Amino acid sequence: MKPQITTLHSLAGLRSALRRLAHRAGLSVELRYRLALSATRVAGAELAAGRPVLLETVPPQPRGPGADDLAGAGTAGDRPDGPEGPEEGRLIVRLHLPHAPRRPSLEGLPLPAERLPGTTAVWRVPVPLPSAGGDAGRDDPPGLVDLLEEELSAAVDRADALTEDHQRLKHELAETNSGVLALYVQLEERDEQLRQAHGRILRQLEDALRPPPVRVPGLEMAVHYEPAEKHAPTGGDLYDWFVLPDGTVHITVVDALGHGLTSTRSALNVTHAVRTLALEGHPLESLVARTDEVLATFDHELMATVQLVRLDPAGGNLVLANGSHPPALLVRANGESSLLEVRGRGIGFPLPGSERLLHDRLDPGDLLVLYTDGLTESRRDPREGEQRLALAARRHRHRPIEDIPAAIAAEMHTVILHPDDTVALTVRRVSG
Repeated sequence: MKPQITTLHSLAGLRSALRRLAHRAGLSVELRYRLALSATRVAGAELAAGRPVLLETVPPQPRGPGADDLAGAGTAGDRPDGPEGPEEGRLIVRLHLPHAPRRPSLEGLPLPAERLPGTTAVWRVPVPLPSAGGDAGRDDPPGLVDLLEEELSAAVDRADALTEDHQRLKHELAETNSGVLALYVQLEERDEQLRQAHGRILRQLEDALRPPPVRVPGLEMAVHYEPAEKHAPTGGDLYDWFVLPDGTVHITVVDALGHGLTSTRSALNVTHAVRTLALEGHPLESLVARTDEVLATFDHELMATVQLVRLDPAGGNLVLANGSHPPALLVRANGESSLLEVRGRGIGFPLPGSERLLHDRLDPGDLLVLYTDGLTESRRDPREGEQRLALAARRHRHRPIEDIPAAIAAEMHTVILHPDDTVALTVRRVSG
């Protein structure tokens, strides 16, 4: 049971010694060649440099009287400075590199090794324990060629088994893929059905949220809405138009911060509050500030730009209030255009309200374009977008009113760098 120490000067000698040792200990063929290959990797550089290595082996402890006492001798981890005693059921192999300039790497070895202090590696290999008496009666190991042939035969058998497993797994995978493909097709069909149903519901919701144009003599109105995401056709861009008791047409355009249903709710709060306050008779110049005051009590996160317009269908008088919203565009019947800019701060902004009212006149043939920033800010420069908007409105101003908003949006969105919800609303005054 005493450790055996052998000085080795070549890789061939190291491999041969380990193979014979492993055979004598009864290790499996796989453990045998893993141990030999691992030790070769650890000691290869030393032996190639002409520096000897020491191979120390401790046979496993046999079963029998006193085995527990021997097992209590501890391991290298318990006694790092002393020799390791035999362990029941384990062959201990220590590889010393006494002349190595640095500690060897033990990463990625076929058979993992423990690192001991200094330049020593140790393997504790489980073995089939013989009965008391250790190696007594074991036949002498065969020659090195026989051991190598045995290892080669085991490797071939292992490769054949892996090939069979590979073929079996390929067959199972093919069957699984076929089933998955069929399931995928069913899921795609179901998903398309859900998308269509979802789209129908959202379009119905959109129709409920977006009132049809007001029908009044002397004015033509139309609107185009385009969501930032085709599969989520609701957002924070909303509008409202209605006739006041005195016959004046009121128009509200809102752009609430964000996208999706949350911003839709915020925009609805704004349009409903404005409609209620306007019908109660609050003056136009105070509507933006008053709306903020009303909504601040229950919607603390709301931020929205808003534009309010009043139109007299009979005389064409136009009054506009603004809260941080893009300017309206007025295109005259002769093609001249101008931006109707009013300074102000929107709902949820500091000091909300329109700083003044802008007064103008809509003559027969004149076209008013109200919109949200998704129309003019699809590219990098909003001012460039406003210029393009004026050109597009002039080009399309003579078309039927129901076609103008969509035609303008299509021309403005030939290039979209920043997709956003878009409202384009047009009002044209006609004779009589």
